[in-house]
Amino acid sequence: MTRHDSPLIRLEKISKSFGSVQANQDITIDIEAGKIRALLGENGAGKSTLMNILAGTLQPDSGKILINGKVAKIFSTKNALDAGIGMVYQHFKLVEAMTVAENIFLGQKSGFFLSPARMAERVTHLGKKYGLEIDPSARVSQLSLGEKQRVEIVKLLHRNSQTLVFDEPTAVLTPREADQLFLAIRQMAKDGKAIVFISHKLGEVMEISDSVSILRKGRVIDEMPISEVTSKADLARRMVGREILLDVKKKEMEIRQRVLRVEGLSSHDLREITFDLRQGEILGIVGVAGNGQKALVEIICGLTPPPSGSVTILGQSWNKFFSGRDDGGALSYIPEDRRGLGTCLGLDMVDNFLLTTRKSFSKGPWLKKNRARKKLEDLVEAFKIYPKETSNLAGQLSGGNLQKLVLAREFFREPRLIVAEQPSQGLDIGATEELWKLLLTARERAGILLVTGDLSEALAMSDRIGVMFSGKMIDVFSVHDADKVDNIAMMMTGVGGKGIGQ
Repeated sequence: MTRHDSPLIRLEKISKSFGSVQANQDITIDIEAGKIRALLGENGAGKSTLMNILAGTLQPDSGKILINGKVAKIFSTKNALDAGIGMVYQHFKLVEAMTVAENIFLGQKSGFFLSPARMAERVTHLGKKYGLEIDPSARVSQLSLGEKQRVEIVKLLHRNSQTLVFDEPTAVLTPREADQLFLAIRQMAKDGKAIVFISHKLGEVMEISDSVSILRKGRVIDEMPISEVTSKADLARRMVGREILLDVKKKEMEIRQRVLRVEGLSSHDLREITFDLRQGEILGIVGVAGNGQKALVEIICGLTPPPSGSVTILGQSWNKFFSGRDDGGALSYIPEDRRGLGTCLGLDMVDNFLLTTRKSFSKGPWLKKNRARKKLEDLVEAFKIYPKETSNLAGQLSGGNLQKLVLAREFFREPRLIVAEQPSQGLDIGATEELWKLLLTARERAGILLVTGDLSEALAMSDRIGVMFSGKMIDVFSVHDADKVDNIAMMMTGVGGKGIGQ
């Protein structure tokens, strides 16, 4: 692809290592004003490292960043912001107790000289201009995740950021919110801003981007205008190096014994939730993040007792199941928080593997760690975890590879009930394909509760769908019920459905 002589941003021959792991190798990428560049790559390809270098949170071992053709010294996030570079992270950096306007003006000198009315006026103006309306006086703690994302974006727009990086921005959005975000991004590009868009959802990349750069093992292996990409399958093949179709061949299963029954479950975040799950089926729970899914999962997985109602797991009451039970293969939990709840970042990969599998490698008081290491080495190959050295700390793995480690550990246990919370979030398309195959295989011996914000994943994998909104189960229905499937997006906003559990 022909490069412009002076793009707004040029990352030139950027290299970065973490010990023996080479995250970026001689990467050169141009980011042009008025254009949207997608950044794609498998897990561990180096995308996050490269963007953290651009945002000032990491320093390269070699290479340089040029802004309008001049070398820029970006040694901190403040340097980056002062240079007009802003990043919208997956995990928001807001002060929950403050208002929207206070967060947007926080840390800026002009904020000390503006009245609350002037601050609110500025926030309202930017919100209307980009279709990102948000109440300036609302407390951030009371906002949905989609609204919090708007605050982060408006904060960067107020700072007059000319280069904006969006890292998996639709992960917390409803389909309607995602459409609104795309309109805002297009308006930013129209205003001359340079956009970097990182996503594993190839349909989004095809829809929003002008061009795409593909990373593999720390190098740029392909660049092209999006007009040269013929299909999502073509884009996936370029990224992974093989055909990836995500065309799930789901065979009909005999639905056998009940593995989970939730009846009249209520708590601070839940309202009369009732459903059941049987061996041989996948029940997909969908909804915008923050509508009770987390509270439901924490109760089912034993982290919080049920305040009201009942939860029956594998024929036993919640109290009996979790009171000193020593059955490592009964229930597996794949948590959304892979870096906190799912793993211990300061331990090596073997110790993380043993967190929930130690019973399989114990004899009396003795732990057969070498045997565990050999088994993990096999799983590292099977699950394509990179880097392969099992002596590496979990904290040295990329988010996607950390998720693969959790998946390898939990599927090794061959459980009868699997609770998978956002299991493909952050996984590249090749890893997602492997995950889906694993879930369908596990469905032969287990019941699977799949909690996901990705509607395409829920529809592809599930036998039934449950839609949650504001702590309620709006409806539970078969994926073959076309009328209800067509209405899922509305149900996710609380409209329609049977109102099960209301």
